[in-house]
This record gives sequence, C-alpha cells and structure tokens, in this order.
Amino acid sequence: MPQPPNLQKMLQQAQEMMAAQQQAQESLKDERVEASAGGGMVKVVMTGDLRVETLSIEPDAVDPDDVEMLQDLVVAAVNEAIRSGQELQERKLGGAGGGEGFDPMSALDALGGLGGLGGGGGGMGSLPPGMPGSAGGNRAARRQQQRKR
Repeated sequence: MPQPPNLQKMLQQAQEMMAAQQQAQESLKDERVEASAGGGMVKVVMTGDLRVETLSIEPDAVDPDDVEMLQDLVVAAVNEAIRSGQELQERKLGGAGGGEGFDPMSALDALGGLGGLGGGGGGMGSLPPGMPGSAGGNRAARRQQQRKR
C-alpha cells in the first residue's frame, strides 16, 4: 500500500513556491527591456512587469503627411517590447519554484485524484435511486419530473 502524502510538506513546498514567485514578480519591476522600430526611429523601454517606461520618437519619423507610418512604427515598437517583456517574465517566473519538485497534479494523484478531496463531481450519479445525493433522492428533481407529467 502506498504511503499517504505528507500534506504538511506539500503545504510548505507550495508556500515556498508562492514566496519565490512573489519575489520574482517584484524583481521584474526593476528589469528593463528595450525595443525599436523603423531602424531606431521609435524606441520603447518597458519594465519587466510590462509597463511602458519611455517612448522616444526621432524627429525624422514625424511626417505630417504620413501619420499612419508613425503610428505603425509606435505599434511595432510597443508590441516588440511586450514580446521581450513576456520572454523576460518567462525566464524569471518560469524557474521560480517550478523546477523544485512540487507538482500540483502529482499531489492530487497522491491524494487519490479529485475523489480523495471529497469528490469533484460526477460520481453521485452511480448511487442507487432513493439514496441521498442520487438523482432519485433529490426532491427538487423529483418535483420537476412530476411537473413534466
């Protein structure tokens, strides 16, 4: 018979993982990514928590007769900065406790699946009619059936 899981240890691991995740998220505020478009005519600096810090536009990029080009350059630079910021987050947050051996799905399996946690649903339908919790024992369901007749 397999040993029951050590719930205290699992809880401690989860708390450590959450603390590491929180610390990594806080450190992202101090990280910076930079992106540019149009050969550097538009530059965006974004923090690791995806906040635009600065947006720089070279005067040569401003053409009153072609505002759409400038808009496209700004959008491209911001989107590139977001992509870079998300990559940074993945690097920082992906390793924060993720590789330390705690797997929530394994923990559920060790508890006997969802059934070990009080039943996640679906299992009640197999009870004989008239038993509490079965479809036959549910007064509201029986009343509704009677109304349909």
